[in-house]
Amino acid sequence: MPLGQACSQLQDLGFDRCELWINEDFDQLKASRVCSDSDGVISELREASRVNPVAIFLEQEVSTDDFRRIVAFARELRIAQVTIEASPVGTPFNTEIDRLRERHTVCHQNGVRLSILTRSGLLTEDPLTATELCQSVRGLGITLDPTCYVCPPTSAAWDTVFPHTLHCHLRDSSASEMQVPCGLGNVDFNRIITSLQALQFNRTVCVDLLPRTMTGEERLLELRKLRLLLESML
Repeated sequence: MPLGQACSQLQDLGFDRCELWINEDFDQLKASRVCSDSDGVISELREASRVNPVAIFLEQEVSTDDFRRIVAFARELRIAQVTIEASPVGTPFNTEIDRLRERHTVCHQNGVRLSILTRSGLLTEDPLTATELCQSVRGLGITLDPTCYVCPPTSAAWDTVFPHTLHCHLRDSSASEMQVPCGLGNVDFNRIITSLQALQFNRTVCVDLLPRTMTGEERLLELRKLRLLLESML
């Protein structure tokens, strides 16, 4: 769905904030467009709806120069939260530390928080490694996607990620499916929210439905259900 139309639909569903998803493989918002026409993107966002972007998820690796442009774009929109992916499993730990320090320095210079997403196949699929990355790069945080630890279920305790969590991507997941209708999965939303509140978490949580899953009215219903569920907990 075009970016402006998506924002307008979110507004109709009762959302007043959103996270911008940047992915070169989809037409909605590409990194190449943000880097070449950030003013045009900002104008489109402001004209489309009253939904206020509060976070960015950059779901791809970009050059350092392009990353600087994307962070500048975030600063222009007064977005204080940027999420990136960690490197794939098997990447040397020190190599990843160097990459994340470079990215974090760019964000810190622009007053933006940086966090890495918990995702299967990446270094963050192990909660201990995710925690160690944050401890090694001062100021780096975690964007918690519990699907990583629910589908398939992990044997490791992942409570250690909560103190480093800056942002959340939430959907319901089962042991075998990454996304199922809310209430039919194994994600304990109450535990997540309660654990974060105990740490005085006062940042953002995001309803995050995977692309090409659920369509039409089913998708709209799921967005609305998850919004109401999270609002009732908050």
